[in-house]
Amino acid sequence: MTRPLLLFAPGAGAPSSSPWMLGWRARLATLGEVVTLDYPYMLAGRRAPDPLPRLVAAHQQALAAARAEWPGPVVLIGKSMGGRVGCHVAAEEDVAAVVCLGYPLRGARGAVRDEALLALRCPVLFVQGRRDPLCPIELFEGVRARMTARSELRIVEDGNHSLEVPRRALQARGETQEQVDARTLGWIREFLAAAPGRG
Repeated sequence: MTRPLLLFAPGAGAPSSSPWMLGWRARLATLGEVVTLDYPYMLAGRRAPDPLPRLVAAHQQALAAARAEWPGPVVLIGKSMGGRVGCHVAAEEDVAAVVCLGYPLRGARGAVRDEALLALRCPVLFVQGRRDPLCPIELFEGVRARMTARSELRIVEDGNHSLEVPRRALQARGETQEQVDARTLGWIREFLAAAPGRG
């Protein structure tokens, strides 16, 4: 079976070299060939993200470059904004699936950003923290009910926007963050095993 190409995009506030991204890149490397990207504003040292069309164009450019080097099926994976932009790209490009780690459903001003989700055609996995203020689960379920693409939702109990669980909650359950992350990786593995184009 051909290992998939996993194009892994960061969130708005940190580059692909951040500890969070590096940790997840190592975990995802057990599932496929991982390629990361950074958006133009981050490469230029700016704090404010580029307008959405420029983010999408940069993501598409990274996808084309990665595809030229790796022949396997492509899965777009992103943290927060990287997942949202990946959904926009997947609505236009032929990819096997999308994985969103902490989808930012609500914008800074509270607007519900669901247009890319409603346009999706490929399967998508959402992994959300129960305590994520950018994605209230009940609101998100309403959006998923209107999606035409097959979607799965896995919830990290007590998790924040970065899928991290407070130490006190971990101690109460007798767990470590490493075990939480391992469970999340297992969800991704199961999802990818069932994604089309993996044979």
